[in-house]
Amino acid sequence: ENTLVFKVMGKMFALTDLDNFESVNLKCDPEMAVQLREEFPAVTPGYHMNKKHWNTVLMDGSISDKLLKTWIDDSYSLVAASLSKQLQQDLKRL
Repeated sequence: ENTLVFKVMGKMFALTDLDNFESVNLKCDPEMAVQLREEFPAVTPGYHMNKKHWNTVLMDGSISDKLLKTWIDDSYSLVAASLSKQLQQDLKRL
């Protein structure tokens, strides 16, 4: 399996398989995670992840690129906000 992990300052915010890009795991606010699962059939609890904080988004064509990009940005922001103050300052300097 050829897994691609996206990290910000060492903390993962996205995970996918490069060989068969069928889904992507994204970190999500727990309340929003439930809402997205209810609204979109392609969004399920995070596969092999903490189901409270992660969603798996199936790449079945039902989620627009724009919406997917928003969810990726949200995942990144959520993880970046959880970093220590020092790491957040370091990130701003990059």
